[in-house]
Amino acid sequence: MPEFWVASGHHLTRLDKAGRMIVTDELILAWLARPEVLPPPEACAAERALHKRLMEHPRAKVSDMELIALQDADALENWRFLLALRDRLIAAGTVEEGYARIVQDGVTIPVVFMSQLVQLILRNALDGCTDPQTLRAAECFFRPQRSHIQDDNLFLADEELVQLLEQEMHSSPLTAMLSGGIDGLDVLSDSNDWTYWSRSDAHTMVLNFGGDATARAGMAAAIGAFLKHMLGLDCTVTAQTSMENIDLQWFVGLDQAGTAIGNAVWRNQPLPATLVGLFRLDIADDVRVTPDLRGQPIWLFLGLGADGAVRIKPQNLLTGLPLAVPVLN
Repeated sequence: MPEFWVASGHHLTRLDKAGRMIVTDELILAWLARPEVLPPPEACAAERALHKRLMEHPRAKVSDMELIALQDADALENWRFLLALRDRLIAAGTVEEGYARIVQDGVTIPVVFMSQLVQLILRNALDGCTDPQTLRAAECFFRPQRSHIQDDNLFLADEELVQLLEQEMHSSPLTAMLSGGIDGLDVLSDSNDWTYWSRSDAHTMVLNFGGDATARAGMAAAIGAFLKHMLGLDCTVTAQTSMENIDLQWFVGLDQAGTAIGNAVWRNQPLPATLVGLFRLDIADDVRVTPDLRGQPIWLFLGLGADGAVRIKPQNLLTGLPLAVPVLN
């Protein structure tokens, strides 16, 4: 099978009998090598010593005294978050269970670490997937997307990459012009999808979300895989092209704008944001759903932020469904 998202660290984990990822020393060491954690040349002796000790013993306990000794406030905050995350995941037993507990408990984790967890979980959930459209759509779960309208179609490009291209345009307009800038990025299609595998970690392919039905079908497949893996739900997710004749009994906003749109539809009010994705979720196992909503579809709304970005919050899928017992299987 072709490999993808190597940077997620999936190859550094070990699976338990249920197919969930056990935190290994190798995975912790990869986190210790992240730029947010790796001590810079000007780091104090206490931070360098702490990093060295953890590189030798990734599961070593760290006292408050060791952390307080760090001279850089930002470094101290990063270390506290990383160590708390490490300890939570180890205590939970698997990455998936740890993520679910973080979401359920409302624990505040920096976006960079939450995104890392989501990518890791999706890499596991989509292991064996051979559809580049599904994988590219799944990137939206852990990497914000910048919208771009062309020929009345909505295109989604990786926001971090777009920002780099914009910086390049300001610093070197000639270089940006020669490289093509944002317009020079490849749009994922049947003719070039074979190249996705070699560039999945670069996030350089644009998703034709508005003009290509396979892109929206890929998003539906990614949502279904996430729910199956995290909640054990036997479900079907289908992309919709219209809001007409929707009997809205329950909805989940896939992002902040999507939640606002769902609330407006519920109250029969004007939409406060642009709707870019609508999905129907049908749960086959009725016993998993609260009695009053069994047999009813659940509608998933995806909106566009005021800044033109799409920022999916996958945790909404874990906390927002009308499940009779909303826990991991």
